[in-house]
Amino acid sequence: MTTPPSTSPREIKAILCDVDGCLSPEAIGQASAGALAAIAKHNHWARTQHDRPLLTLCTGRPLPFADAIARMVGALDLPIVCEAGAFLLDPTTYTWELDATLTPDYLAALGEMRVWIEQAFPAVYFEQGKAAALTLFHPGGPATLERDVMPRLRERVEREGLPFRVAMTWTCINVEAAGVSKATGIDRFMQRTSFATDQLAGIGDTMSDMAIRERVRFFACPANAKPELKPHADYVSEFDEVFGVLDILEHMQGDPSLVTPQSTQRDES
Repeated sequence: MTTPPSTSPREIKAILCDVDGCLSPEAIGQASAGALAAIAKHNHWARTQHDRPLLTLCTGRPLPFADAIARMVGALDLPIVCEAGAFLLDPTTYTWELDATLTPDYLAALGEMRVWIEQAFPAVYFEQGKAAALTLFHPGGPATLERDVMPRLRERVEREGLPFRVAMTWTCINVEAAGVSKATGIDRFMQRTSFATDQLAGIGDTMSDMAIRERVRFFACPANAKPELKPHADYVSEFDEVFGVLDILEHMQGDPSLVTPQSTQRDES
């Protein structure tokens, strides 16, 4: 008698985790070195025992920042999505790839936009290290950005049909390529790793992380996540930020539909 093929989902192979609000505080503040070390230990066991999914990063932060966090949490095996999908960093070879749609013409337009912002809003300052996007801060804080900068910025982009997406976050304004996002970065990640959606999990805290939610089978949030994101999660931790991430990892490890007992037994034998 022929046994029909299994229709049960495959176990999770990788976790794509946001950085700000998940591994580090959204605002300036000290991250927990002990908690980050615990995540590095998780990745060590994933690498050596093959009994749990590897955690990697999917962040809007620039490549050098993502590289530093990846080293702290031992995310050394899988591609890292950084600058909101503009770059894919391969830590195994320390090489990176810019999204092919970000042409010299796009980068020139981005440079012109930066000059206009500097002239129109002299108090605005930029996050350093980004090569394919702009992140704007203001001494008056996010309320000033939202009230005084965001309307004029969006109006110019819409009026001139510029190739940018403008979005407000907890602390800043992001000006990014309209056709590039964490979602397109994850698509490139899947092409590079040959993982499918049903082999991926994700962790995020803001609505921009819906791009992760839409590309993974299991999605979770720390307790500090935006209220409008939480209904989209399969699991919401009772803990904030990196402690929530640790709780999510523990929850996943105890769920046989995500990490199968059979694989654990096989890998420990």
